[in-house]
Amino acid sequence: MLVLQWVSTETGKEAVAPRAVYYGLRLMMFILSFVLEDWAIHELVPSPRERRLAVVLVASSYVTWTYQTHTFSNSVETLVVLWSIVMIQRILDNKHRPSLLSSALLGILIAFGLFNRITFPAFLLPPGFYLIPHFFRRPFSLLALISTFLITSILAIAVDTSFYHSSTDPLYQTLRTEPIITPINSLIYNASTSNLSLHGLHQPYQHLVASLPLLLGPALFLLYYTYEPTLSVLSAFSATILLSLVPHQEPRFLLPTVPLILSSVRLPKLRVLKRYWFGSWIIFNAVLGILMGIHHQGGVVPAQLWLGQQETEGFGAANVFWWRTYSPPMWLLGGKEVVTVDLMGMKAEEMMERVSGAIGSCELKGSKCVGLVAPSSSTELDNWRERTAGQMVFEQVWRTKRHLNLDDLDFEEDGVWETLKRVVGRRGLAVWRISRLCEDG
Repeated sequence: MLVLQWVSTETGKEAVAPRAVYYGLRLMMFILSFVLEDWAIHELVPSPRERRLAVVLVASSYVTWTYQTHTFSNSVETLVVLWSIVMIQRILDNKHRPSLLSSALLGILIAFGLFNRITFPAFLLPPGFYLIPHFFRRPFSLLALISTFLITSILAIAVDTSFYHSSTDPLYQTLRTEPIITPINSLIYNASTSNLSLHGLHQPYQHLVASLPLLLGPALFLLYYTYEPTLSVLSAFSATILLSLVPHQEPRFLLPTVPLILSSVRLPKLRVLKRYWFGSWIIFNAVLGILMGIHHQGGVVPAQLWLGQQETEGFGAANVFWWRTYSPPMWLLGGKEVVTVDLMGMKAEEMMERVSGAIGSCELKGSKCVGLVAPSSSTELDNWRERTAGQMVFEQVWRTKRHLNLDDLDFEEDGVWETLKRVVGRRGLAVWRISRLCEDG
């Protein structure tokens, strides 16, 4: 950010353009993943031959060059999980030393991972059990871990409280009375099924039959040739099982399992099987790389950048509702005073009620324009426009075809062909300006 600010100042601009920040962050995540992920694999895989295979598999996975180059909390979690496993491995390997430094670093990583995502502990439970005998023999190692964990947690609470709290009281006083503890808040939110239903509820087997095959593809078959239950494999499978107990499941929740499993698998010994497997691996990652890296939810960032470039008076809508998309990054608006309302996967009827309520009524002379960003594949919008013809005005002011809403696949209700025809055939994301048609104009 300092480099971008310097470049912006040198070119005579007051602030860094949101587009430049976006691509700068993507570049930063690429470098972090390239360095830290490969470094962790070198630590976890001792054999040079197996290490070369692991590095090639992780680097060629579409997950690495799509998800891991984004600033998703899951992408950060992947790096923290890998290095936590590295620290655990270092502690276990140094049986005759207390490993105070590795224990202290592990405490920092655990705290950081916990405040980053509440799902983080699921990846460390079985590997963490291996540390119990070591901590009995070396209690100072446990003391180092607990100390750095507490210090990092206190710093995280202070940062979150300072950033999110609107109180004008001094920070130390707010920390005593109303501290913001992110893991607890996240746990309370995710413990409510009504909250999770806004994002979508899934069957307990969703991760096993859909998420893992989508992330790993042909690599799942290589587990048949993997005989050694390494810390990486234990971490991956424990997280998959534990996270399957949560009603809301998305493939990105299992991102850390990708490098953990790919760094542990072995190729079949038969040359013909090896050749066919590599062919399927290349095709799988090429197809999924294009699909998930370019088209899936690909219109969210361009739409938000476009909204940030519009003047409120010109666009005519200070309130913009987002429906059935990923949460839009607010900072891409570049400081524009646009009230963004994320409706997530809300039911169509509730969405229409919320948007209509924001528009107001003609009788009270409070009618105004609002914006709605929604996938073109949502046929409910067509029905809404037909029902309200002559009462409301729907004007499509922006659209991109490079957007697939794969979260909208509903094979059970619409059937396979009709679903694909709707989601793929009507792919795209549109920005609508909606107003009520009043007699006085």
